[in-house]
Amino acid sequence: MKELVTVFGRIGLLSFGGPAAQIALMHQELVDKRRWLSEAEYLRALSFCMLLPGPEAMQLATYAGWKRGGIIGGLIGGGLFVLPGALVITLLALLYGAYGNLPVIQALFVGVQASVIVIVIAALIKIAKRALVGRAYLMIAVLAFVALFFFAVPFPLVVLAAGIAGALMPGTPTDPAPMPADSWRKSARVLLIGGALWAAPVIIVVLSGSAFLRDIATFFSVLAVVTFGGAYAVLAYMTQEVVFSYGWLTTPQMMDALGLAETTPGPLILVTQFVAMIAGMAQGGIALALTAGVLTLWVTFVPCFIWIFAGAPLIDWVDGRPRLRAALAGITAAVVGVIANLSLWFALHVIFADVATVQSGPIRMVWPAFSSLQPVALFLALVAAVLVLRLRWSLLVVLPVTAVLGLIVQMAV
Repeated sequence: MKELVTVFGRIGLLSFGGPAAQIALMHQELVDKRRWLSEAEYLRALSFCMLLPGPEAMQLATYAGWKRGGIIGGLIGGGLFVLPGALVITLLALLYGAYGNLPVIQALFVGVQASVIVIVIAALIKIAKRALVGRAYLMIAVLAFVALFFFAVPFPLVVLAAGIAGALMPGTPTDPAPMPADSWRKSARVLLIGGALWAAPVIIVVLSGSAFLRDIATFFSVLAVVTFGGAYAVLAYMTQEVVFSYGWLTTPQMMDALGLAETTPGPLILVTQFVAMIAGMAQGGIALALTAGVLTLWVTFVPCFIWIFAGAPLIDWVDGRPRLRAALAGITAAVVGVIANLSLWFALHVIFADVATVQSGPIRMVWPAFSSLQPVALFLALVAAVLVLRLRWSLLVVLPVTAVLGLIVQMAV
């Protein structure tokens, strides 16, 4: 256990750079250095984690810990992957809540918001290269974009439709024989116990009568089960709900949250904790912010442990389910359209000061007032595009560079 704590503590502290960098780091630590997993085991586990909702890198760490030390080892692996980033996000959220409205801080975040556009576009390019392997998948991506941008179809419905379309894709082979019943019983027991633990705080806050904490618990619980394709895939849905349905944050605050989450170790989905804490601080101060943050961490990450502990013994069986893989391929293709919608949505809200929702019949979309163009934001977005897409600078460098450049330009004008 001491070795598990040491190794996964190191991984948690060094897990910057998004899932690709995190998965590469774990491969180096767990396969190359320590031989805790074979290459084949690592790849099967990664494929399984990509089938699940939630951050695949965190779930891979949980699986590796489970493989080494059972459920306790899994809790150590997944927990230490999240903990360093969660502590940093807690500090950043408290500082942002206290000082985020100062003119100097707001000027710094103009550059951060401009960089977020490019960060999302870079993620779009990476996923598109992997996901769009044929015309059918390109069509799924295009339809997902059209459904979200032009018709405001709810994100969970888009994911469900894409999964069904992928599973029914012509040429998908028939699934192999069913699994032995005792394996199902063991997994069902984990799901029941884990589900009860997951639901316990939600029930408590519902009974407490706090409408805000009830909404936090229920919304982020739903988000946890539709987070296919990574945090970028659900950001537009989360922004729509957080900004427009609940009114917890503004669109610039949402983009600041993503920019700050990019600079911390751990999974990007920790942006949910930041959102909950900022909303809690606005609703009732530091105590409510901390409560909302802990509650969000619980409902976001407990399901990740449940999926792994229930499904890890079945990885070999899942690896041979071609329809599951086809469904995942359909969802991943749809994620390309989802992220394209997100990048366009963010770009419009950063580059133009006035963006409204227009509706004509079934079409419902955002459209900017072109007279409200913000030249500084456009300039900073172009600078970020050159640094990230052309020069391949690290995001940990690009974000502070564009933030400081934004401050300098804002002071100059």
